[in-house]
Amino acid sequence: MNMEPIQALPVPRWEGEGYSRIPFWVYTDEALYHRELDRIFYGKHWSYVGLEAEIPHAGDYKRTWVGERSVIVARTDDGSISAVENICAHRGAAFCRERTGNVKEFLCPYHQWTYDLKGNLAGVPFRRGLKKNGEIRGGMPADFKPAEHGLNKLNVAVRNGVIFASFAHDIESLEDYLGPRILPYFDRTFDGRKLKIHGHARQRIPGNWKLMQENIKDPYHVGLLHTWFLMFGLIRGDQKSNILMDAHGRHGAMASTRADTGKGDVSQGLHSFKDDMRLHDERIIDIEREQWWNGPTVVMLTLFPNLIVQQQSNSMSMRQIIPRGTGKFDFVWTHFGFEDDTPDLETRRLRQANMFGPAGYVSADDGEVLEFCQESYDAGDRNRATIAEQGGRDWSDSTHTITENVLRGMYAYWRKLMEV
Repeated sequence: MNMEPIQALPVPRWEGEGYSRIPFWVYTDEALYHRELDRIFYGKHWSYVGLEAEIPHAGDYKRTWVGERSVIVARTDDGSISAVENICAHRGAAFCRERTGNVKEFLCPYHQWTYDLKGNLAGVPFRRGLKKNGEIRGGMPADFKPAEHGLNKLNVAVRNGVIFASFAHDIESLEDYLGPRILPYFDRTFDGRKLKIHGHARQRIPGNWKLMQENIKDPYHVGLLHTWFLMFGLIRGDQKSNILMDAHGRHGAMASTRADTGKGDVSQGLHSFKDDMRLHDERIIDIEREQWWNGPTVVMLTLFPNLIVQQQSNSMSMRQIIPRGTGKFDFVWTHFGFEDDTPDLETRRLRQANMFGPAGYVSADDGEVLEFCQESYDAGDRNRATIAEQGGRDWSDSTHTITENVLRGMYAYWRKLMEV
């Protein structure tokens, strides 16, 4: 009988220098995908897991994911936030099945091991055995120490109501992770005001998880794919824009200021421009400028690896990426506003949210074209490469949206991290 150990599948090599010609196998290779899970989602990176407004009271929890691992985020009795892996320390059962709830403790249904809200083991049935007729039956070994068998606890960072978690406990601070260039854009939206949850939406997109990070790091497509944006001036190539990255290239910020609608040089010859397109109800593009915007009418943040922060006009949402294999990911939208919003502003946020989400007037386009891309990657020659060279081959900042520089910045970081 052959007892030789099974060898891990090799990860392909990305030949040549640069990061603007991305091989198809980057989106399909199984060995590479598992390396991504280990080095990115389970390594020294902060992943978004929720908003404090989703768990306002002691005992509130939500079930989410970091990579493919199920994680529970909870508000503890002292008001702090905990994040634990949804795996019982006893037999490995995923003990939490609900998306949200309120509990005093976590209980595994298999053998009723219980844990406090911080993940410490609080109870083991028959730990000292069952006494009957003077005889002790069963019981854990005498050297069993409950303190050594709690749930797997994640590192947690909270900034202005936004919760991040990491399986790594020797990771840089969240502030250092975002960096001095991206942090001001994060704090622009999350400035300490209390958030109000407006609702959630979920979809499964048949594409590699990186494609959604790419999509939002790629302003080049916005006025070409999205008729809505071009026609109503929400984002266009001729607008005043600022695009920048952190020092590593992993995070990006795109800020743009709304322009007039109608024809212009930017629309000439574009199939996405529909001269006869009109709205029966124009309230959805009736934008109220908010003082805290400080200029830009849209700011999109891509925080590597799993978060997009959207402020598009008055609509705001968190977009969480959850990988589900090489060729699919879950996309979770959390629409929100502020507790001190006026009723009129809240109505605007809700109305404008119809542009976004799984069936959004704009966002449905993205989900569809990502599926088109993944179909080609799965079926085509794995050694073919995509081209991301609009605006050059480097990943410097830009003052316009006709560029793929932030996308290249991500792959400069990713390629070094993945050692391909």
